Amino acid sequence: MLGKSLIIWIACLTWLHFGAEAMDDDQFFAQSDAFFKTHVDEGLVKYGQIKSNTKLLQDLISYVANAEIKSMSGQAQLAFYINAYNLWVIHHIIEYYPVDAPMSIEGFFDKKKIKIAGEEMTLNDLENGKIRAFQDPRIHFVLVCAALGCPPLADFSYTPSQLNHQLEQQTRLALNHRDFLKKTGDKVLLSEIFKWYRDDFGASDAELLHFINTYRNQPLPSQTRLDFYQYDWTLNDASPL
Repeated sequence: MLGKSLIIWIACLTWLHFGAEAMDDDQFFAQSDAFFKTHVDEGLVKYGQIKSNTKLLQDLISYVANAEIKSMSGQAQLAFYINAYNLWVIHHIIEYYPVDAPMSIEGFFDKKKIKIAGEEMTLNDLENGKIRAFQDPRIHFVLVCAALGCPPLADFSYTPSQLNHQLEQQTRLALNHRDFLKKTGDKVLLSEIFKWYRDDFGASDAELLHFINTYRNQPLPSQTRLDFYQYDWTLNDASPL
């Protein structure tokens, strides 16, 4: 298997060859993969490193803004949207960096405009209007809103051929992490993600617990009481201020 450094090196050589030309779909997935592998460390983002050289980020955002996605398969569209969301979140942070939290930026999710495949929208529009339309609750564990309360950001690009495996992997990672799902006696404290998007996981506590246990290495007992802990909006910075 190729090492991480070698993969990044090959991707960078590819970028030097194609960088001056319009990016195509395959190059987008490859270059976004190189971007995340370079700038993500154990789920946190190296914002300072990105700020020092934004060229690749800007090129990826340019592709996202103008991509032709109508001919893409459903899997390819969802992979595209997930990467687009995470890239635009990072782009917003870099605009204002150094900053201590995404919520310190006015209208971060509901007012600041982004462009996705020719359409102008907000991050909330992208999440609720495009991504949630696929009706796959696992997306809540791969969309990362630049906060420590979010699931960890993956150090790879979501791709059409690997998407189902990647969604499974990241969902399992989150739901087995003691800082994301906190057990206290007969009670489990959940991320407020499960409160905000409750309908995506099931209307009742039993349905929610069933979803969680689908991905748990050690399933929670059926009598487990569920509650929520306060979301941590601190920036997910690999080198915090």
